Amino acid sequence: MTDFIIPKPPQQEKFKENLQNLLMCPECKEDPPHLVEEFSSGDMVCGSCGLVLGERIIDTRSEWRTFSNDDQGNDDPSRVGDGPNQLIDGDQLQTTIAFDGKNGKNLSHLQNKITQDKNSKQLMQAYRDIQGLTDSINAGTQVANAAKHIYKLVEDNKALKGKSQEAITAGCIFIACRQTGVPRTFREIYGLTKVSKKEIGRVFKQLESFLQKIGGEEHAITTSIPTFNQQYQGKGSTTATELCARYCSNLNFRNSVAVEDVARQLADKTSTISELAGRSPLSVAAACIYMASHIRNESRTSKEIAAVAGVSDGTVKTAYRLLYNKKDKLLEEIFPEGVPNLDKLPAN
Repeated sequence: MTDFIIPKPPQQEKFKENLQNLLMCPECKEDPPHLVEEFSSGDMVCGSCGLVLGERIIDTRSEWRTFSNDDQGNDDPSRVGDGPNQLIDGDQLQTTIAFDGKNGKNLSHLQNKITQDKNSKQLMQAYRDIQGLTDSINAGTQVANAAKHIYKLVEDNKALKGKSQEAITAGCIFIACRQTGVPRTFREIYGLTKVSKKEIGRVFKQLESFLQKIGGEEHAITTSIPTFNQQYQGKGSTTATELCARYCSNLNFRNSVAVEDVARQLADKTSTISELAGRSPLSVAAACIYMASHIRNESRTSKEIAAVAGVSDGTVKTAYRLLYNKKDKLLEEIFPEGVPNLDKLPAN
């Protein structure tokens, strides 16, 4: 019987990376090479000529992204979820007991009873209401956060007792719009709620007094919200100049910037017209846009502009008539070289 000898496989050498290899651009042949890792495309690129030297490189950077420490070079190793919300009380790191219908029923019910008190539920409901109302008027996230912060200050200081939550919410949004430079008229805020105009006005005055009071005390408005990193300063009512930009945007002009520029300059100069001094900013802004649209050859009817401004057609025409009577003086300052399409301006 012949014995078969099975040869042993050749022993493989352990892989060792050759650190003497140097990746160099064949075009530039720079030593040391100027290489750039483009992680967005996964390529190794020569920084001098742009030649791709390697594909599908491994991204060795951190696998999370955060904006909470922008002043520290984005060096934030946090990878366990969102940062704490300054508008919510508590450490926000509590453990939640699951509800499975049998064993966890009593424990889950007990935890909810302990951790979710009545005040927290009311606060979260108020935040949801503020978010929904600001979204309905396209006010933006900054306004919503500012309004939530004002509401939190009211709750913490037990201010405005006896006032309805809906009225306080409307007042917070109205003040937040002014403070963040996103003007909304009192009529727009009033239209969001079922509270009377008189009640909202009263709450607004009390809110302003409250914010001015705490602004001078040791617990001044200094939070992580950029809008209130200084003492509260009351601002005047919304002007016609501030309304022109939003109304022009809603009217969908082809060259909205040009129409808005003329309308804003006209609105700035209406303070010199005594007949328009006591009129509503809504009607003044609408009249200025009506004139500017004809000057820029993108005419809109008074009814279209009145619908956007929320006033009647007759109100726009009355304000425009007063503006038209002073057109020579106003337009001469805006167009020193001559007013375009002056002959197309309607008399009424």
